[in-house]
Amino acid sequence: MSEGTVIVQQQAKVGSWAWWAGIPGNKPLICLLLLAFFLTMVLIPVPESMIGLMTEETPLGSKLESGTTTYVDSYNKYVKSEDALTAEQVGQRAKITVGLLLSVALLWGTEAIPLGATNFLVAVILYIFMILPIDRISQAYMKDAVFFIGGVLCVAAGVSISGLDKRIGYLLLGRIGGLKSFCFIFFPLLAVLAGFFSEHALVAIMCPILLVVYMQACKKAGVKFDKKLAVLLFIGICFAANVGGSGSPAVGGRSAVMIGYFNGYDMPMNFTQWMMYGLPLVPVLALAMGAYMYFMLGRNSIAKDFNIAKAMKENVSEMGPIKGKELRMAILFAALVILWVFFSGTLGLGGTTIIIVVAMLLSRVVTWQDLQRRVAMDVVLLYAAACAMGVALDKTGGALWLARAFLDVLPDFMTDGQWIIMAVSLMTVIITNFMSDGATVGAIGPVVLPMADIGGVHLWKIGLACSFTSSFAHIMIVGTVNNAIAYTMARDPETGAHLITVTDFIKYGFGAVIISLIVTWGFCFFGYWNLLPWPGM
Repeated sequence: MSEGTVIVQQQAKVGSWAWWAGIPGNKPLICLLLLAFFLTMVLIPVPESMIGLMTEETPLGSKLESGTTTYVDSYNKYVKSEDALTAEQVGQRAKITVGLLLSVALLWGTEAIPLGATNFLVAVILYIFMILPIDRISQAYMKDAVFFIGGVLCVAAGVSISGLDKRIGYLLLGRIGGLKSFCFIFFPLLAVLAGFFSEHALVAIMCPILLVVYMQACKKAGVKFDKKLAVLLFIGICFAANVGGSGSPAVGGRSAVMIGYFNGYDMPMNFTQWMMYGLPLVPVLALAMGAYMYFMLGRNSIAKDFNIAKAMKENVSEMGPIKGKELRMAILFAALVILWVFFSGTLGLGGTTIIIVVAMLLSRVVTWQDLQRRVAMDVVLLYAAACAMGVALDKTGGALWLARAFLDVLPDFMTDGQWIIMAVSLMTVIITNFMSDGATVGAIGPVVLPMADIGGVHLWKIGLACSFTSSFAHIMIVGTVNNAIAYTMARDPETGAHLITVTDFIKYGFGAVIISLIVTWGFCFFGYWNLLPWPGM
């Protein structure tokens, strides 16, 4: 979903269908239905299976407090309860947490209330129903992952303010020839870069540049509109940027949240380890996306032979040497990459990123007012809320109960080994196309991670499968900020008409998702992952 969603005033008559359907940030019907669902979850009896889990001795896949062997004892120790809670009471809190998870996931996906309100609602529910004490909620909201995503958004703002974004765009397209080169050379280049730099910022940087390319190509071809070219350029870069998210944990929310979950399981993963497992997949996925878009659209476009490099050279002919703010930002960005690679294991991804943000402020690349205007705090708080919900699901046993419930409905052959990884990836892909990738990982990460012990696979495999495939939000505009940016910015400069439509995303995104899954399963899960070391195995 868009980070900068604009809430417009609703004009429909109160009580009419249009009023009940609502607008983004105010959808009364969905709010009413979710309220009824949540209250039902609060009032229904605790399932016997959940009560049994609370008293089960050292259940497989659990993370209990030291010195305890059941969820009841572990939870009582974690919240420092004066009066020891019973299995049914802990189960009641686990049940409410599961209801909160499902409700908040739908609120994130439908934007029935503003995103920021949903993020605070998580803390309110956790506190009112005494699921976590206030100090534990505060700790959960201030994890390293939260500072990381906030810092990444600040860095992206600095790149844009300094003007470095224009030079990056020129460097990326300055040697690209026709559409074949764009699909088979630029797509992999963009995808790999998206693994180290905000993919949202890259798409935002590239869209105005590609709009110039599109208009010049149409002018040269003697046409006013080329649907195939528009879809290839604007939706194509979304696909390439999306799949680039697997390359490193620097992409932001989804990977930061998953790393936070790994830390919670006392199995931390550093920057280099993530790249070892994810980076080889990125160019292969990007080439697959490039081939898909070229053979579906590029080879039949009237502008297939248009020289992009020549157009870019003409467009930036007045650029001078790098200096001033732009030079300082380039140095700081290079330093950030070095910190991520070599020091994230000790300082954390959030810590290293905040160091650079402070350096940006001290060197006057940006001002505090710049960051206040450009950084979407509701997105930062989304990851804070996701972390808090993950802690609640973990400590109450709700996550393990959901994992077991999911496994119960799987065919027998998909309950262990590589098959369970495929099942997790398929579930993630379905959800991520209806809510943001970060929210998807935040919501289902605590649910799928306990499946590692149950299915007999490494915890990292389950977590990485969830994180990688959460980036395949190719179908729906609300699935990722990239899609929303491209849809918003791809407009005819003269008429203001959209060059691409929601239907275009659905039409071409479905095939892109299928291809992405097949490549990930074959090349990654059943391929090079089997050649790499996994700690503890």
